[in-house]
Amino acid sequence: MNTERNDAPAVSNFIRNIIDDDNRTGKWAGRVETRFPPEPNGYLHIGHAKSICLNFGVARDYGGVCHLRFDDTNPEKESVEYVDSIVDAVRWLGFEWNKDSTEHRYYASDYYDKLYQFAELLIERGKAYVDSQSAEEMRASRGSLTEPGKPSPYRDRTPEENLDVFRRMKAGEFKEGEHVLRAKIDMASPNINMRDPVIYRIRFAHHYRTGDQWCVYPMYDYTHCISDALENITHSLCTLEFEDHRPLYDWILEALADAGVFTRPLPQQIEFSRLNLTYAITSKRKLLQLVTEGHVDGWDDPRMPTIVGVRRRGFTPDGIKLFCERIGVTKVDSWIDMSVFEGALRDDLDDKAPRTAAVLDPLKLIIDNYPADLTEACSAPVHPHHPERGLRTFPISRELWIEREDYAEAPPKGYFRLFPGNKVRLRYGYVIECTGADKDEHGNVTAVHCNYYPDSKSGTEGANHYKVKGNIHWVSAAHAVPAEVRIYDRLFKEPQPDAGGRDFLEALNPDSKRVVDAYLEPGAGNAQPEARYQFERHGYFVADRCDSKPGKPVFNRIVGLRDTWGKPA
Repeated sequence: MNTERNDAPAVSNFIRNIIDDDNRTGKWAGRVETRFPPEPNGYLHIGHAKSICLNFGVARDYGGVCHLRFDDTNPEKESVEYVDSIVDAVRWLGFEWNKDSTEHRYYASDYYDKLYQFAELLIERGKAYVDSQSAEEMRASRGSLTEPGKPSPYRDRTPEENLDVFRRMKAGEFKEGEHVLRAKIDMASPNINMRDPVIYRIRFAHHYRTGDQWCVYPMYDYTHCISDALENITHSLCTLEFEDHRPLYDWILEALADAGVFTRPLPQQIEFSRLNLTYAITSKRKLLQLVTEGHVDGWDDPRMPTIVGVRRRGFTPDGIKLFCERIGVTKVDSWIDMSVFEGALRDDLDDKAPRTAAVLDPLKLIIDNYPADLTEACSAPVHPHHPERGLRTFPISRELWIEREDYAEAPPKGYFRLFPGNKVRLRYGYVIECTGADKDEHGNVTAVHCNYYPDSKSGTEGANHYKVKGNIHWVSAAHAVPAEVRIYDRLFKEPQPDAGGRDFLEALNPDSKRVVDAYLEPGAGNAQPEARYQFERHGYFVADRCDSKPGKPVFNRIVGLRDTWGKPA
């Protein structure tokens, strides 16, 4: 990870303003340490990408370090599979967690012993107690937004009694739900999170790292702030839903600082707006439902908003970073339209992707006056705006593949492509004149016929003698590479699929995936997995990272050349 501050000026936002103020006052002596703390209970999604770019980006730009920490305090849902997927996702986006030869990769489960010791310390200082009410009784006594909660009948247990029961909880003497450990704060607080929140519960579950060593597990709100303090985090950046939890974050750290565990200044929690993207969902539960019920082809389905999904779709790390930069960092929740995301991808790919020709809905074109045994080379720029990248060459022969929509027997007004008697240019090739078409017994067009003008080849002096309005792309039938092409679109047909509590499955787009047998320009046939191209006229495509092989390509559509969603054809 590059730990030097970038020369390019970073886009200002309120978080950077806070850090600049801290640096001016010397609060942290110029130190900036952030963290990205996912729970390994699922695959990361595009919302996490915003947090990754923010946390790692801020640390990088201020010469600090961002920790990768796994908040793995829920043994029933976490696994090594998810840990590995998170590591891969962060690295794919271009970030690391090393500084000065030290790897800053941590697990909350590494702190279980200290977390337990700190809990006993809070009990000894009268800051926590064991509650033996049922979950229903606790819920009933918690109060509401307009009514204060009622103290538990167990709230005044002595520290000695609390320690005894808590240690017996740890020893496995009780069933799940018989007891919990609660922080002793204020049952009348207007912030419900401060009404004696649960900080430990009993769970007889196998943990993927600690095995069966523990049967009491700390809650997230208790663990997270302590993990930050143990790792010397300066700025703890999280999304707005944790704003109401910040008083609890501060209370726990202040209580432990008063007990001599931590020194001040303590980590500062700062909230920012989460990413709400239209035509997508980012609920882990709902994403899991899509996978388990077979609505998609796995976590890495290119229609999924998971990072493994958008990677397989062909989105680029730079495109995602550009998107995150464009939407900025604010404290106001809002919806970002999918077109903004797709636009960032187009802008990134337009400059990078080499061009090639592909025919996705093939129709045979026969040049009747072209010699049957002749093959010629045509050439075109690898990239029209970067002549230094050179030319690509491809053959032309008597029989070609063209797009079916490029022929019309009875053309509509303004149609400049092939119809009987009309002339068009074969892109980078010859001018041809359509003479008619073959049909099957059902009247379907099976082949189009034309004649070519031998002196009209692109790049030759004769090409200037022909003025035509139509220009169509093509590939040589004898030389084209057959390919499976997957045309992906948005997974949902509604901007907010689960708005108002409705069943998000009802908003699934039945046309979100279409598979076609296409023909490619020969050079694209040897594409390596994850090689990206602009298929001229059609959009940006990527060789599938799992299924595509050189010589047997499988391509996924990343995004079209322009936004046409919801617009008339």
